[in-house]
Amino acid sequence: MATRTRVVATATPLFVQNGYVDTTMSAIAKAAGVAVQTLYLSFGSKAAVLEAALVAGADDQPNGWSEAVSAAPDGPGALHRYVEHVAVRVERRFPLDAVLRAAAADPEPAELLDRVRTAELAEHAHAVDELSEKPGFTTDITVQRATEIVATLLSHEAYGLLVVTQGWPLPDWTDWVVRHLGLDLFPVHAGALPV
Repeated sequence: MATRTRVVATATPLFVQNGYVDTTMSAIAKAAGVAVQTLYLSFGSKAAVLEAALVAGADDQPNGWSEAVSAAPDGPGALHRYVEHVAVRVERRFPLDAVLRAAAADPEPAELLDRVRTAELAEHAHAVDELSEKPGFTTDITVQRATEIVATLLSHEAYGLLVVTQGWPLPDWTDWVVRHLGLDLFPVHAGALPV
């Protein structure tokens, strides 16, 4: 386990600095101080190393947001808690996500990107299901449409455009997402959302 952790820790900056294509398994092995064969035995492929790097460093459970959302007394509060949870993860994963998106012309990274996006959409769907139980949840759009809106506003692409490109601080982006999602998901409570 220590070897895997060391490999992921050394591979992450290599992927971010050099991109997926130019980061070789031999470069990762050299930086981690292991044999290339060890890498293949431990991970199987370069895409698997990137996948391990994407999920490394998570300091909460995959559904750790669920308890916070359930405990919130109202819909806007629950929405805010969920967005804050996801925003921290998006900020942490954005550099590697950008590497993955840039490499998606290759089959293995393309398949990984598809799996990552499918997992993210499933998490958003679960969150929207929880949110839809809160009083004031909209009846104007379907739960599916609400999930698609949540996935779009909390996407790495939206984060990249506003935080990375335009220089918004993370709290400003988080508040913007909460405000806009609140208008669609809890329109009755729109006045209770951050300004």
